[in-house]
Amino acid sequence: MAISRWRGKPVILFYEDRHSTTLNSSLKEALFSKGRELGLLDAASVVAVANLESFNFFPARGIALSHVRDEEKKWGIPILVDLKGTLGAAPWNLPTKTSSVLLLDSQGALVYRYSGRMKDEDQKTFFQTLGALLGREIPEESHP
Repeated sequence: MAISRWRGKPVILFYEDRHSTTLNSSLKEALFSKGRELGLLDAASVVAVANLESFNFFPARGIALSHVRDEEKKWGIPILVDLKGTLGAAPWNLPTKTSSVLLLDSQGALVYRYSGRMKDEDQKTFFQTLGALLGREIPEESHP
């Protein structure tokens, strides 16, 4: 896993298995909306990591990888693949059967971590932390 290749600007990392890709849809939508509205889409990198550990056998692996590539094209963000549950082990220790959201600073250091469905107050904390990394306040409400 080459997460380090995104060093140089903050990284928003989503780690999800196939059953949790919609768990934090509201965060993903708000992130894109606020990024577009504030002209910040290029200020941070968004990287997804698909936990495909349960598909790491023939022929499921090939089908799952093909689906990931299709999703990568559809959303326009890189989707790394974790076939062995690597991010579930040390040093990351992320739960492998939910959605986890991480913020890494420009040097790759972890500054925020959340697993499960984010509540509104958790999203507020996420955007405050992201704003601090970007050196700019991100307003709570998005105005269309």
